[in-house]
Amino acid sequence: MVREWDPRTASSAEIASLLDTLNAVLAADLPQDPPWRESSLREYLSEVMPGERRISWVAQAEPTANGTPGQILGHVHVLLLGDIGVLEVLVHPAVRRTGLGRTLVKLAARRLRDEGFQSIGVEVVGDTPAVAFYESLGFSREYVETRSVLDLNTVDWPALAEMATGIGAGYHLEFCPGGPPDDLIDAYARTKAEVRDVDDGELRPSSYDPQRLRDSLDTLHRRGMKPYIVLALHEQTGEVAGLTEVVVPAQHPTRADQYDTIVVQDHRGYGIDRAIKARMLLELRSAEPALSEVQTWNAQANEAMLKVNAELGYRPDREWCEYGADVAELVHRLDTTH
Repeated sequence: MVREWDPRTASSAEIASLLDTLNAVLAADLPQDPPWRESSLREYLSEVMPGERRISWVAQAEPTANGTPGQILGHVHVLLLGDIGVLEVLVHPAVRRTGLGRTLVKLAARRLRDEGFQSIGVEVVGDTPAVAFYESLGFSREYVETRSVLDLNTVDWPALAEMATGIGAGYHLEFCPGGPPDDLIDAYARTKAEVRDVDDGELRPSSYDPQRLRDSLDTLHRRGMKPYIVLALHEQTGEVAGLTEVVVPAQHPTRADQYDTIVVQDHRGYGIDRAIKARMLLELRSAEPALSEVQTWNAQANEAMLKVNAELGYRPDREWCEYGADVAELVHRLDTTH
């Protein structure tokens, strides 16, 4: 049984069942990744930025003989993000290759078509069955990043402390748990708007204006995701010369996610990129004692940041790809093939 589903009103049993399927998928496809927890999972699935919407469906097994609701075996949601629909599909490994994945994609694609969207995108993890699945549906690879993972148990902390102080004169670093102070929001947004060390493609847009940045931070908190930020401040002007962001999700609190790292063009060459990332790791060590790993994503052409990450101890893990398709063509293909 496949039905539209709202995580805000779903029962606790449904949320727990979806979590079981999510962790079964991780165990099959990404066995080195930590399992997810139920903490704030409902909020993670339902909270979105102002002006965005998320539509979800679940595939649920038939009720048992005693009337207990069946397990959720599949889930799809589509995030309506500007002029593109961003897709995410989960299918329990036990029911793969049954056509369920195609059914879920078809539901989402038809909804996008009906709402006038022309493009659909999806993040696909390299070396998983999802690559062949989406390519068989006609999705095309549009962008590739490398995910790297840092095991905090392997970090040379004294060397890291030296890196954190290796910054040019005229700058100082500031640690901001929870987000930048309000008096720096405008400068922070200007830095994010001017230049980014990583082009994240279309599916994970950054927030470039002050109000959207405030909204983004608020949405993170509502989703159970705690942001930490380290700023490099230019002492003469008070401007934000560089920044790095890490988020610790309640859903997998032992592995944090690196978000943007940015150094303004005029302030490059002073060791800011390495210093702010090293300072971040030192702060996380005490702020999040349960944390054991940090994962980051970098464009393969971004040699400078890949070099910094290698110096910090990150090790390349997998390709992380964005795939896209034309909505009308995808619906036609799904309606005419089996």
